[in-house]
Amino acid sequence: MSMKQGINGTTLPGPCDSPVALRFFMSSNLTVHGLKIQNSPQFHFRFDECRNVTVDRISISSPALSPNTDGIHVENTRNVRIYNSVISNGDDCVSIGSGSVNVDIRNVTCGPGHGISIGSLGKQNSRACVANVTVRNAVIKHSDNGLRIKTWQGGSGSVSSVSFENIQMDTVRNPIIIDQYYCLAKSCANQTSNVFVSDVSYSGIRGTYDVRSPPVHFGCSDSVPCTNVTLADVELLPAQGDLIADPFCWSAYGVSQTLTIPPVACLLEGLPSSLTDRGAEQC
Repeated sequence: MSMKQGINGTTLPGPCDSPVALRFFMSSNLTVHGLKIQNSPQFHFRFDECRNVTVDRISISSPALSPNTDGIHVENTRNVRIYNSVISNGDDCVSIGSGSVNVDIRNVTCGPGHGISIGSLGKQNSRACVANVTVRNAVIKHSDNGLRIKTWQGGSGSVSSVSFENIQMDTVRNPIIIDQYYCLAKSCANQTSNVFVSDVSYSGIRGTYDVRSPPVHFGCSDSVPCTNVTLADVELLPAQGDLIADPFCWSAYGVSQTLTIPPVACLLEGLPSSLTDRGAEQC
């Protein structure tokens, strides 16, 4: 357990928050270029309530088992460009929090770590909104997750207009995952509300997965299902052995526009009646 700093260098009992290596708050027209950060105590870069952010050619390196060492975290930030960077850490490569709009990620190599994540969103019944996220021309290797959207039960708001294009996977445990039952305790109570996830596309997702988990996992809310999920040119093969695991879908509506490997036949067609009758909450 870390200790709080007291008078004259003494320590006080109780936990304290580990520092973020570089945090930018309420900044506009910001460029971070050519920096290298190693072994941050917690998040390496964090952008809160910023506008027009460009991150280019940065290098991040921390141990694979280092907790909460997200590479780049953005929250309540608009117009973000993350390009040409290499990130190796013990948590999310890039994490996209609530209030993030117009996020463009290109030519990023991640791993090891927890992949590129939207969320977690909706914790403690909060409202969360994320829109217009594009990830393209990325490599994710030896990671717990690849492309992930994670929300807590009880939240509200929406995640919409998300595009994952031309992503190479190398021995990733969960290459494609939407988890609307995200929970860090041994168990979490079921709740009816959730963050609405819609208009998410996966195109040109190829590579290998760790056979301990399904290569495609869409675990969506019973009351607020995922809608308009589309897949095209998805080819995911086991990193070891010949067994191809079956995808998992729950309350997920969408379509495979082309033949996928493995076939994702579990998506539901059309729109759920619960949404067409009353509409879904949008941000």
